[in-house]
Amino acid sequence: MAQRMNVESFNLDHRTVQAPYVRIADRKQLPGGDVLIKYDVRFAQPNKAHLEMPTVHSIEHLTAELMRNHTDRLIDFSPMGCQTGFYAIMLGVEPDAFLPLLETTFRDILEATSVPAANEVQCGWGAHHSLEGAQGAVRDFLAHRGEWETVTAPEAGA
Repeated sequence: MAQRMNVESFNLDHRTVQAPYVRIADRKQLPGGDVLIKYDVRFAQPNKAHLEMPTVHSIEHLTAELMRNHTDRLIDFSPMGCQTGFYAIMLGVEPDAFLPLLETTFRDILEATSVPAANEVQCGWGAHHSLEGAQGAVRDFLAHRGEWETVTAPEAGA
């Protein structure tokens, strides 16, 4: 058994997960009693596939902006360095509310005609976006909506 790591996702066996999925990666209670919930929103199968960076960048911008049209409880929506998904940090939003919120936001992305803040004034690499890539990846993710809560592949023969 490998040494336990401080970062929760480093303790996840990435060989056993089955993307796409959504799972709680961490939960922290703040001193005032509020709870932060960190979601692993995984688009691509780890070590087998990844999203291209302009696609990642655009999903990040679109989700960060559009999800806030539906909730004031989104703290952050950030890409994973491995380019296989994102982390959503929510203030007290449990899975039964988060999953429909994510679905609604991703449906909004399919209707978008541009990527918010994709310019040199509002973004550090304003030209590095792909609305078409983002919409394609989100469309594929939504096509697996019924599987989002299944994180690991069922055992063969089970």
